[in-house]
Amino acid sequence: MTTRLRSRLRRNPALNLGFWIFLGFLVPWFPGSFPARAAETLNLFCWSEYIPRPVIDAFQKETGIRVTVENYASNEEMLAKLLAGGGNYDLIQPSEYTVEALAKAGLLLPLDRDQLPNVKNLDPKFLDLAFDPGNRFSLPWMVGTVGIVVNTARVKEPVTGFNDVFNGKHRGRIVVVDDSRELVSWALATLKIPTNDLTPATLAKAKPIVARWLPQIKVFDSDSPKTALLAGDVDLGVVWSGEGAVLYRQDPARFRWVLPSEGSHRFIDNLAIPKTCQHKAAAERFMDFVLRPEISKLISDAFPYTNPNLAARRLLTAAQLANPASYPTPEQEKDLETFRDIGATASEVDAMVSELKSGGR
Repeated sequence: MTTRLRSRLRRNPALNLGFWIFLGFLVPWFPGSFPARAAETLNLFCWSEYIPRPVIDAFQKETGIRVTVENYASNEEMLAKLLAGGGNYDLIQPSEYTVEALAKAGLLLPLDRDQLPNVKNLDPKFLDLAFDPGNRFSLPWMVGTVGIVVNTARVKEPVTGFNDVFNGKHRGRIVVVDDSRELVSWALATLKIPTNDLTPATLAKAKPIVARWLPQIKVFDSDSPKTALLAGDVDLGVVWSGEGAVLYRQDPARFRWVLPSEGSHRFIDNLAIPKTCQHKAAAERFMDFVLRPEISKLISDAFPYTNPNLAARRLLTAAQLANPASYPTPEQEKDLETFRDIGATASEVDAMVSELKSGGR
């Protein structure tokens, strides 16, 4: 800009305003002549080892939206951070009971279904469930179970359930997910108590069982429990089904997957938008992007849980669909429960397990 023009603009505010309006009109026609606008950002807060890097890269390339990722190891960790007002997240990945808790607390934004046409690809049996009627706040990401992985090269006797894992013979050779509610739910299963029947009385019944189990466990790992099994550091694992599916896929002769005979539950991990979100349009764009069949297939390839996307499932191989950890049989599905929000009782569960881990009784 010439010195003479700068001088005229300073002396004439009306000319100054008109100039900047005119300049704003020119910018789209000469994009290389002016600094680029900062790229839009999408901040994800999600489970570790759950969103393949190629999916993020493909989204960034297509949209120009920069994606940042922060991980958590449990729903409780994520919930505590949100309730404390920490973080600046646009999209989270809560399990079903956490969606329910967040919705009750008014901490989720309703979804704009007009921005999510690929919802049509989802299996109806994973929609409109009790934790989020009408899927007002969430859409399913992946579905799974908790089961037992047996290293058959080391464990020769039959293992059919929790009582076989924690019978004392495998002390110091067990890995489990580091999740208090999971541990308690397994103890309840051995007592034939429904997984959501958590009261002071049922916790009292579960406590001695958990106390007996804990000293037998060598590793607590919710991020990658398969690692200890692959390394041969442990012989048995009570783990997420996606972890079990990876082990089975890698060495089916060595690793066997078992859904506990006492009963197990099905978890449904979702995508949801927290109330503090600053980039809702980008969040919904990512949600719809991952519902494309070819993108959802990439997620199954990397993390072989049960894919709730029917269109994506048609792209999977016969071997993927036959993996017993990824896809339970219809008969097995009949006995699977789903966690519900238990409110303040969750802190009692955590307190009890923490006390037992520290050596308390």
